Amino acid sequence: MASPKETKIPVSQIPVSRQPVASIAVVGNPNSGKSTVFNRLTGLRQRIGNYPGVTVERHVGTIRVNDIAIELVDLPGTHALSAHSNEEQIAIDVILGRLQGVRPPDGILAVVDSTNLYQGLYLVQQLLELGVPVAIALTMLDAADAEGVKIDVDRLSERLGGTPVYPVIATTGRGIEALRQGIAKLSSNPPPTPKPAWPALSNAAIELILTSGKNLRHAEVERLLIDGPNDSNKALLKDLGDTAPDAMRRHQEAVFGLEPPLAKEARVRYRWVRDVLKDVQEQVPVFYSWRSRVGDFLNRPIPGTIGLFVVMAVMFQAVFAWATPLMDLIDGSAATLGSLIHANMGDGAVSSLLADGIVAGVGSVLIFLPQIIILFLFIILLEDSGYLARAAYLLDRLMRSVGLSGQSIIPMISSFACAVPGIMATRVIPNRRDRIATILAAPFMTCSARLPVYALLISAFVPAQTVGFMNLQGLILFGLYMFGIVMGILTALLIRKTALRGPKPPFALMLPEFRRPNLRTVLIQLLGRAKLFLYRAGTVIFTVAVIVWALSYYPRSDDIQAVAQTQQAQNEAAALRLEQSYLGRAGKFVEPVFRPLGWDWKVSAAVIAGFPAREVVIAVLGTVYAVGDEADEATLSIRLKAAKWPDGRPVYTLPMVIGLLIFYALCLQCAATLAVIRRETNSWRWPVFAWVYMTGLGYVGALMAYQLL
Repeated sequence: MASPKETKIPVSQIPVSRQPVASIAVVGNPNSGKSTVFNRLTGLRQRIGNYPGVTVERHVGTIRVNDIAIELVDLPGTHALSAHSNEEQIAIDVILGRLQGVRPPDGILAVVDSTNLYQGLYLVQQLLELGVPVAIALTMLDAADAEGVKIDVDRLSERLGGTPVYPVIATTGRGIEALRQGIAKLSSNPPPTPKPAWPALSNAAIELILTSGKNLRHAEVERLLIDGPNDSNKALLKDLGDTAPDAMRRHQEAVFGLEPPLAKEARVRYRWVRDVLKDVQEQVPVFYSWRSRVGDFLNRPIPGTIGLFVVMAVMFQAVFAWATPLMDLIDGSAATLGSLIHANMGDGAVSSLLADGIVAGVGSVLIFLPQIIILFLFIILLEDSGYLARAAYLLDRLMRSVGLSGQSIIPMISSFACAVPGIMATRVIPNRRDRIATILAAPFMTCSARLPVYALLISAFVPAQTVGFMNLQGLILFGLYMFGIVMGILTALLIRKTALRGPKPPFALMLPEFRRPNLRTVLIQLLGRAKLFLYRAGTVIFTVAVIVWALSYYPRSDDIQAVAQTQQAQNEAAALRLEQSYLGRAGKFVEPVFRPLGWDWKVSAAVIAGFPAREVVIAVLGTVYAVGDEADEATLSIRLKAAKWPDGRPVYTLPMVIGLLIFYALCLQCAATLAVIRRETNSWRWPVFAWVYMTGLGYVGALMAYQLL
């Protein structure tokens, strides 16, 4: 393999260091095997965070070679140094060293898919002009061999100005050790010296720099000429001086003429890529691969759409059904542990805090974990196999008609199980406007937490009769599901037409070949998602659960005895305590606000207590109506039917129940969802807006139902 002539300190003479001596940016096209290489190199020695001030994730890992620690930063995938999404912009800003608070890279590891050198070398050619050391990891050589693609690695290194090229098969680990040793030397390597691909652009950038009289990076000025002024390069434009805009226009006219700069750049760079490929790549005849056959079949509209719905159905069933036993186990374990605490410590404040606050709070966090793991297992498998890109392609036109993109379909479907993993799944959407619109639409989908409320109210107040060939109760439940879907879609459409108004970004993606996902990569990514959820969302959910416990426990009245002999008396005492607690007082305080909906203070208190999680409402209603936690649904239904206003009127009339169902179909009563919206948008503005908007819709809907019916 050819390598540049260089003067550097031998690795054996470098002193031992536990702190990273260099930061290497891992750059590549989407689906190039970049994350697989990163995971193979770093293993579990990696952490996930956010870049300062944005929601884009920052994956940082550490490798150790001969007692030297080197930091690897896995950047979001990008096709070029011109951004079409927020994630691509962050990657470019990190590469160019202009992201405040983030260390500029000391070198770049460019990951290139050997089966798609034509696209990969376009980005590589741009990276070679940055003036920093570059190494190339040439991935998927086994797939290239199967397709009859032969690559002269030494000749490729030579054509790239002496840039070291390391052939690897990341799924098996072949070539990884040589790549690891190369990374250890990368930061001390001299920058590559390729022949300029676009002399006219280089000369224009040099003239602008000389005119400014400042020591500016040549590559950044070239990008300024191509991309034009934007938020990322405004500091550079200021450094060029007051005459820079006029000078830029003159140079742009000279270099690009009447042609769009990006189009001109593509023609020039792809001409260079084709010239390189003639020297380094050879295509030999092979049989038509199974990957190509499957890909061609699933790219057709009818087979592709049918296959997509089958995959979505399996994923939806898995998230909803496979997680249920684990969720029941977590729920049952939390309840058992809470009972043991009460049995051994009595009914004091400490035992209640441990059982009803801490244990219940931890349980409310952990209960979402099975759904999140199963959902992201599917997403990772679909993404690594190349199927996720096809799903977005097939549904893009349909979803765009309602203000979303094709990549919104998986988060929307996932939200039927739980909005928390559904919102986390919006990370596959590159455009920020589409992503936030999907986040705001996801909570409208009928999640599993709404089902206990629906089941209780429908079974108690909707007659079990048939309408044609359908059961009325089932028809009402189906209507609530469809109601949520329609309201979610209308919300996305409204948001994209108002607050998130803007041009629709071009939908361009490369459909990769189908590949077998790497088990190691899948497990590492799953572990990272689980840790991130438990650390970020879990802390908020747990805190809210403990706060609600305190509101429902205090103040305590000594006049209410806890030594009642019968279960009924104990339940009545518990209901009375709840009435006198801060939560009960809050219910009575807000009762005038909800009275137009037909709610008394008990319903109001249950709704307030259900803020952390909707399913809590059933337990609170059981306590309020002195049924107890162990009572069945039928007993609670009887109590609800018997509930009266002071003047003897029934509380739960059919109009009130319909309004209550509408309220729960629309309102956002889920601390976990709000916490994740805050986490994913990196702002309190959107979760506050979502809560006010959805709760307002729920209130108006319940008001109209009660008053009109």
